[in-house]
Amino acid sequence: MVKEYRKIISTKGTNKMDVFEAIRTVLAVRQYKADPVPEEIVHQIVEAGRLTASSINGQPWHFIVVQDHATLQQLGSLARSGPYIAQAPLAIVVTITASPYGVSDASRAIQSMVLTAWAAGVGSNWVGFNNLAAVKPLLGIPDEITVLAIVPFGYPVAQIGQGKKQRKPLGEVASRERFGQPYE
Repeated sequence: MVKEYRKIISTKGTNKMDVFEAIRTVLAVRQYKADPVPEEIVHQIVEAGRLTASSINGQPWHFIVVQDHATLQQLGSLARSGPYIAQAPLAIVVTITASPYGVSDASRAIQSMVLTAWAAGVGSNWVGFNNLAAVKPLLGIPDEITVLAIVPFGYPVAQIGQGKKQRKPLGEVASRERFGQPYE
């Protein structure tokens, strides 16, 4: 029954890989080819963010799609942890409104965008975390809006080892029924 259900799920998607495969293999990409990301994929990435569930359906986010080379270079210089934004052909600036759920909801949307991009062969990486106020004047973002992150997207320069992650064993991070009783 479970195998049949998984088969149904994996064959219904329109992406090149199924969701679990994207989660299993996604890695942070910090070097991008200059090749532009096709508009259909850009649209799909933004739609993935928009369609993400949010607490009480508040949707406390706004996404700014940046593809202008000069603006990407400025974003790279403003984000201390992400100078590589300057070489990406695309970045999405994720902002949030004043909401007790803004950070968690927008984080979910970012993950949806990252996985959607990865399934299409496009790499990305989360840059910044609420320390991006300098981006506001560059993009005309109102004072009452918070810049949560900048997510650059592009095709990876080098072939990267999909799925080669250093993670703790499942039994160390998950329990069954009670804390400390390993999930095996």
